[in-house]
Amino acid sequence: MKTPRLQIALDKTDLPAALAPLQRAAPCIDIIECGTVLVLAEGLRAVREIRALFPDKEILADIRIAEAGKLLSQMAFAAGASLVSVVAGASMTTLRQVCAVAAAHHGEVQVELSDEWYDPEKARQWREAGAQHVIVKRSRDREAAGDLSWGADDLARVDELAAMGFTVTITGGVTPADLATFRNHPVGIVIAGRAIVAAADPLAAATEMRQAMAQVWPA
Repeated sequence: MKTPRLQIALDKTDLPAALAPLQRAAPCIDIIECGTVLVLAEGLRAVREIRALFPDKEILADIRIAEAGKLLSQMAFAAGASLVSVVAGASMTTLRQVCAVAAAHHGEVQVELSDEWYDPEKARQWREAGAQHVIVKRSRDREAAGDLSWGADDLARVDELAAMGFTVTITGGVTPADLATFRNHPVGIVIAGRAIVAAADPLAAATEMRQAMAQVWPA
């Protein structure tokens, strides 16, 4: 199994606050996520400015497309995104529109599962339509309710989706201590938000995360 890539989630409500930890952690980061909160606060300006600062990094516009797939994905890719996100409940028509736009821009599509929504047959249709990534998540609301566990169902989803050909991403308050739970499971991307962004030393926190990933998934 390959060592996963590390993605930083920027969900600050203003761009300067997002850029401060990003600029420090960037040497250890593979993918920069312009989070939903950041994009709602700053618009696609956030994607444009981060693209200008980091021309060689992959950037996810986490805009969670539910409809208007063609228009929204065109806007995101035109702003400089490498990937866009689509919610699992979006129609197949919407998903196919996004996948077509992504292909035209040499970009990729990520489908974000909710805590309780998962339909394997629908997932196969996403893959056939051209979606490359799926997120398995422990949501912010689930964490706030006190559920900090990753269960057997989460691990089974990772395995099943990877077997379909997806790059599987895990997210949801992920810390280095969480990673051992996923040992021997084919995770392709680990998203870290607060663990890096809220750290006193974002570069040290990102380095610690990468070291933990390399121990769990040796190259």
